[in-house]
Amino acid sequence: MKKKLLGLTIDELKDVAKEVGLPAFAAKQIADWLYVKRAKAIEDMTNLSKTGRETLASLYEVGYTFPSQTTTSEDGTIKYLFEFDNGLIETVFIPEKDRATLCVSCQVGCKMDCLFCMTGKQGFTRNLTVNEIINQVYAIPEFDKLTNIVYMGMGEPFDNTLAVLKSLNVLTEPWGRAFSPRRITVSTVGVVPGLKQFLERSESHLAISLHNAFAEERLQMIPTEKAYPIEKTIPILKKYDFSHQRRVSFEYILFDQKNDSLRHAMQVVKLLNGLHCRVNLIYFHPIPDIPLKSPDEKTFVTFRDYLTNHGVMATIRRSRGVDILAACGLLSSTNKKEA
Repeated sequence: MKKKLLGLTIDELKDVAKEVGLPAFAAKQIADWLYVKRAKAIEDMTNLSKTGRETLASLYEVGYTFPSQTTTSEDGTIKYLFEFDNGLIETVFIPEKDRATLCVSCQVGCKMDCLFCMTGKQGFTRNLTVNEIINQVYAIPEFDKLTNIVYMGMGEPFDNTLAVLKSLNVLTEPWGRAFSPRRITVSTVGVVPGLKQFLERSESHLAISLHNAFAEERLQMIPTEKAYPIEKTIPILKKYDFSHQRRVSFEYILFDQKNDSLRHAMQVVKLLNGLHCRVNLIYFHPIPDIPLKSPDEKTFVTFRDYLTNHGVMATIRRSRGVDILAACGLLSSTNKKEA
């Protein structure tokens, strides 16, 4: 089986060039074909020597995998199903008036087993490769329209840290897509080892799944609270400057009579005191066998206003793609191929 070029970093491409007898500067040429010109075949890389292309093609392929299924929501959201070796994953394109966002996955399934998430309910199969992460960006028809990318699809990014960081390099470095890191957000439940690496090695935005500021109550929703308590994660974040272009936000799904009271709002303010951040309040989308529901609109507004009036900027995020199971917490590739 041939190895794939799409997803390789510039250093890895230098090794490839050496392997096939091309000069070192050919690595930059190959990167340009892959990430700027979006070449689909090695034979298209016409500024490489014919012999070099032939040798390269004998060992490598560009490595695209195109969506096997496309589903479009009534609100314009598009969900793509990708069929990779030993795993199906979903990717969501969200068009808006002033932006176009792609929500990418980093794992087949997820180990985190959060109470409210369909992906966690399907269990974990494997990590995605850098090729498979980058492919989600490059293989969709809307590639040229993208203004933002969020790692908020299937899987926990910092349970697959190395591949995620390499994919960020491909997307943001001058030799790659040269996408601004300020247009990319990576979401996590707070897996600290990967979080620390990300904060040091990337300039992209960070989103933390909070959902409850009381440790014991959060543990009932997010099992990783036991290994990585949110109260110990906040001091790590406070070592970094989020008051300028780089941002940290907290995702907070409101559950009726579970985490939507004044007591909970007060604890959020207490927890985030001194950290320049934003809280995104999110609607819960029902999943089978989970007895949770969203509160009414008035509760959302009251919760938001309390946070904002006490120094924590908060916004209510409107759901997209609910009718095609593309909204937050609904991605799952279980039985998709058979369906």
